[in-house]
Amino acid sequence: MTKRIDYYICLISPWTYLGDARLTAIAAKHGAEINFKPMNLGRVFPETGGLPLAKRPPARRAYRMQELKRWRDFLGLPLTLEPAYFPASEWPAAGMVIAAKTAGLDCGPLVNGFLSAVWAEDRNIADPETACAIADERGFDGAALLADAERDDAAKAMWDTYSEEALAAGVFGAPAYVIGDEVFWGQDRLDFVERALAAG
Repeated sequence: MTKRIDYYICLISPWTYLGDARLTAIAAKHGAEINFKPMNLGRVFPETGGLPLAKRPPARRAYRMQELKRWRDFLGLPLTLEPAYFPASEWPAAGMVIAAKTAGLDCGPLVNGFLSAVWAEDRNIADPETACAIADERGFDGAALLADAERDDAAKAMWDTYSEEALAAGVFGAPAYVIGDEVFWGQDRLDFVERALAAG
């Protein structure tokens, strides 16, 4: 039976960005399927005690910045500590990921494209034209995905559904990786994700 990782993501999360490529490599190594589930932290946080960055105490914001520097340097990934377009609305980017998934496409490169755009390229994924360009660069038909995302309320309904599924699974932040009934929160838990996959 194929192993599956339910991957709950926030497209403007630096931690999701820092772990994304590593998760892809780990899943490929163990023959695991990544089930992409963009969620709306604006719905998840209020029900799980989370706070948006601007409302966190100064000590927590300062520590976050230290950790971003540490992980950026440790992983050797480009990362802008204060991106020009953060925070930004995740729509329509989240809807385009959902549209790609609904169409049966491998939306991994698209997810990575949006994350990289925010944290390494200073691009605004909330701008439809920019979102389409990012999709095109990653081998997708951006205009078609945008049209699918905005054609009706189906994509937004799925975004809500994934947010509800996150809450039901015990997820409270991004990224979260769920394997069976185990939740692994944060890209710094990827070693444990790999152990879980190796153990079958």
